[in-house]
Amino acid sequence: MAEPFIKICGLRTAHDVDVAVAAGADAVGFVFAPGSPRTVDAVTARELAARVPEGVLTVGVFRGQSVAEVRRFAEESGVRGVQLHGEEGPEDFAALRAEGRTLLRATAEHVKRCGEYGEDLLLLDAPDPGSGKPWNWGAAEFTAPEGRWLLAGGLNPGNVREALTTTGAWGVDVSSGVERERGVKSPELIRAFIEAAARCR
Repeated sequence: MAEPFIKICGLRTAHDVDVAVAAGADAVGFVFAPGSPRTVDAVTARELAARVPEGVLTVGVFRGQSVAEVRRFAEESGVRGVQLHGEEGPEDFAALRAEGRTLLRATAEHVKRCGEYGEDLLLLDAPDPGSGKPWNWGAAEFTAPEGRWLLAGGLNPGNVREALTTTGAWGVDVSSGVERERGVKSPELIRAFIEAAARCR
């Protein structure tokens, strides 16, 4: 199969960013959605994003926030990608399209193909985002979307290879699955996750 795209999300420290990049992550995510133990402010995200080489995508993660707020955080932090995870519609993606950032659409619903809302990447999250509970990707009713899509939800170093092999996902996204406690990343788990996913390359 083609090389899987690997996104490590919910990073909050310079060390974790450095570890993810050095281990081979294709993208790193910074959470701007309120109420998460992984939330960072725009100033912190800018400092972290500045450590990331150009070939690795920096992504701001938003949930149920206005386009104006998304635009403000994206500009202040300097992220090169925006991930919308909520009730946003095609008009919201269209409003952000002109700014030249990579757009990710995260959803917990079955979607036929990437790009239906104008997104560049589709992220298929578990029904309870952030809970660490996975999709039942081996179920007969699980249908993989077409195009560039990332599987998320309940992934960890121990199951990511099976998830990629079973679903044929274009890539994977992980946050809680590489934490030693809620909101606190484990460098060892980040490295192990990327190594396990990369074995599918």
